[in-house]
Amino acid sequence: MQNIYRSLLAILLFSAVSTPVLAKEVTVMISGGFKAALEKLAPQFTANSGDTVVLVSGPSMGNTPQAIPARLARGEQADVVIMVGDALNNLDQGNWLQPGSRVEIADSPIGIVVRQGEPKPDIKRAADLRSTLLHATSVAYSDSASGRYISGQLFKKLSIEAQMKEKAHKVERIPVASEVAKGKYALGFQQVSELLPVPGVTFIGELPEELQHITRFAGAVTANAQHRQAGKALLDFLSSAEVQNTIRATGMRSVQAERPVKPRDTVQ
Repeated sequence: MQNIYRSLLAILLFSAVSTPVLAKEVTVMISGGFKAALEKLAPQFTANSGDTVVLVSGPSMGNTPQAIPARLARGEQADVVIMVGDALNNLDQGNWLQPGSRVEIADSPIGIVVRQGEPKPDIKRAADLRSTLLHATSVAYSDSASGRYISGQLFKKLSIEAQMKEKAHKVERIPVASEVAKGKYALGFQQVSELLPVPGVTFIGELPEELQHITRFAGAVTANAQHRQAGKALLDFLSSAEVQNTIRATGMRSVQAERPVKPRDTVQ
């Protein structure tokens, strides 16, 4: 009888050791600015943790049904949201997030593209950018953070609000560069990380530094997350030193630990 008990104990111990931990699917609602970086980094996270990443795309703000706040409001499930930092603040105030779970991830500058094959205009200085915009037949910007800055502040800073009124157009939900690639607009403004992956356009460069607007991207675990620990592990991974080269390669900038979020990082 004692031998039988020992055999059963050995079987139970073997089963406990050999049974794998079930992998989790971490659902991430993500806006376009950080999507390219996460697509590159997700396989590395899966290799390290065994958990997979499922992406659900949508703007950080705006009136489209695909916008992240709209998705959450109608009950779509997510473990993590990654989006423009001030839009994330709004979700936090609405109790959509797990308290204390916010992680700063990356800073994103604004850039400009033209259709592939078209001449690259000069935008190095404010005066050059002003001249380029005045001579452009049409201009496109997004319905998210970068577009709000372009339409609400940049044209005013360059004293060309009246001239741009008829030829500047907001593109909702889809990448601005995709519309420029089709020839619908001559110039396209958006986060650099959203411009670079789109085929059919030529990246001109970032806005001149004196006119640049940096958007902070951050992530948080949702209040109703099914996999909170896995979601927090993903955010910690995305903010770690080991992934910064990949983040910078997608057109974003590493978050400086000592750098507070300045007023210009917040969309007015």
